[in-house]
Amino acid sequence: MKHLTRAMLAATAIAMAGSAHGADWFPYDAAKVEPPFAADGKAADVSYVPLEKASKPWQVCVSFPHMKDAYWLGVDYGVAEEAARLGVKMNLVEAGGYTELNKQISQIEDCVASGANAVVIGAISFDGLNNLVSEVSKKGIPVIDVINGISSPDISAKSLVSFYTMGAETGAYLAKKHPTGSEGVEVGWFPGPAGAGWVEAAHKGFMDAVKGSAVKVLEPKFGDTGKEVQLKLVEDELQAHPNIRYIAGTAVTAEAAQGLIRERGLEGKVDLLAFYMTPGVYEGIKRGFILAAPADSMVIQGRIAIDQAVRILEGKDYIKHVGPKIFVVDPSNVGSVPQTNILPPDGYKPVFNVN
Repeated sequence: MKHLTRAMLAATAIAMAGSAHGADWFPYDAAKVEPPFAADGKAADVSYVPLEKASKPWQVCVSFPHMKDAYWLGVDYGVAEEAARLGVKMNLVEAGGYTELNKQISQIEDCVASGANAVVIGAISFDGLNNLVSEVSKKGIPVIDVINGISSPDISAKSLVSFYTMGAETGAYLAKKHPTGSEGVEVGWFPGPAGAGWVEAAHKGFMDAVKGSAVKVLEPKFGDTGKEVQLKLVEDELQAHPNIRYIAGTAVTAEAAQGLIRERGLEGKVDLLAFYMTPGVYEGIKRGFILAAPADSMVIQGRIAIDQAVRILEGKDYIKHVGPKIFVVDPSNVGSVPQTNILPPDGYKPVFNVN
């Protein structure tokens, strides 16, 4: 597929939003994990096809950690569009940040009390929601784990990719550029908020992938994915380690660091990598400010989660543990990678309710 211009993308987004709600997003190349939820489960390729329509307007509650960056905006686009396409109601709540676990729990409790038939959770904590998930599932309400990962055995389904793999793809990219025996390079590593399941997984994947290479990873700097927090962490790391060759971490880290690198005249001296994709990272790669990032098709993860919820509610077959296939975007392919399905449309505004 040829690269789409902004005007074409905008026109496509308007047409999709106004009519078919992205009816052409499927079938989508995905990977299911067998056995489901197993840490050592094996991935198998599948072609994901959702239901055509729901049999009734089910009420689906969606809970996100926050809406502070374009990543979660992309997931919001996915859940909102798929709810509209299937003909179900969707109510989305966001807790305001990764420090707000108690708020996320109370928001989900309120959602359930308001009559939600199913709950889709982008979790703030890998373990911290387990009691809540148990309570909700005992009421016969399916809980779908989207994006971040939840350790509870009472989850009904997972729509996510392996953040271990996302981190490993990023680390492997660096390890290939700086193999064993070559001159050592220092990397500042910013995996995100400590304790979040996706962060711990990405951190392990990244560290495993650079083992044995000439890549020396400095002590990881954990922090919330707000731009101000990440920018301060990067500033402090550059101050403490003036020989840093790469800054690698969350998409917010890479986005926030672009201006700082230019201001300090460090272009070509300090390169940026993210371990997941956002519109800002995609644009950064196109413009030559960011080196590379794997794409996890967050829009599709959101869509699949809604489809899983409806399938469970209607007693239909469903894949319990599935996510889109991961691929790396860098200068070699950024001109040919279609934005469709991996990012929200340009200018997309948050949608909190679908009725």
